[in-house]
Amino acid sequence: MMENKSNLRTAIIWAFIALVVVLRVIAPIMPGTEFLANLSGIGAVALFSGAYYKKSWLAVLIALSTLLVSDLLLAFVKGFDYGFYQGWYYTYLALFAMIMTGHVMLKKVNIVNATGATLVAVFLHWIISDFGVWYGSTFYSQTLAGFWTCLVAAIPFELRFLYGTLIYSALMFTTFELLKAKYPWLALTNKASN
Repeated sequence: MMENKSNLRTAIIWAFIALVVVLRVIAPIMPGTEFLANLSGIGAVALFSGAYYKKSWLAVLIALSTLLVSDLLLAFVKGFDYGFYQGWYYTYLALFAMIMTGHVMLKKVNIVNATGATLVAVFLHWIISDFGVWYGSTFYSQTLAGFWTCLVAAIPFELRFLYGTLIYSALMFTTFELLKAKYPWLALTNKASN
């Protein structure tokens, strides 16, 4: 019986993640929805995985594979450089940091913890991913001032990433917590849980 409940819990979590992937891929290609492309839910997936998968390796595997699958789909639809731009691997490193933020800061999911984790995670994303844009760039000088210029240039993108992470996190965490309140077995607090 516990195995069936664990499988259903995993299916619910995967449904949330699949929705984010679909929206992340559709937004840049559907006419009139391009503005949603940077309102990505991938940060929310990282936090959500970190919070609800007790095994860190599983949270990392799920969130990073979600990013990889959506990047591959975007590369197929929009061109290789769209999904795999210069320094793209730093985004994966940033996502790893975001997963660990969710794992550490969201042991108890509530509004304060989720908001705090989102702010920390997006800050880490900003610094790490833009380090990848700056490092080795011919556009930005390879100095501290050049890195700062790169960070400042990224603020509009990071703000949209913050908004997307906040919106998707609110939807994902609230829905899952409401489901857990109605179906307490979704909490799966035993050591064998995922």
